[in-house]
Amino acid sequence: MASTAASYNPSRDDFAAMLDESFAGGNLQESSVIKGIVVAIEKDMAVIDVGLKTEGRVALREFAVPGRESELKVGDEVEVFLDRI
Repeated sequence: MASTAASYNPSRDDFAAMLDESFAGGNLQESSVIKGIVVAIEKDMAVIDVGLKTEGRVALREFAVPGRESELKVGDEVEVFLDRI
């Protein structure tokens, strides 16, 4: 007897609906300022989790006063501009 899961073949429309549903909870929109958490510092980049499927990367200089190093650290909450999803 074949299992139901093995016979289920979702269409592109089903996948698109599931993807839209996964973004609906956060109400994130492109070209908006959102809050995120710094999850790592890599060389001259901050890796920021904003609740999407992947993290964003922002240059540390964006968080620094001109002429000084950034004091950003893992765990800090920051506001970032969401360029695109």
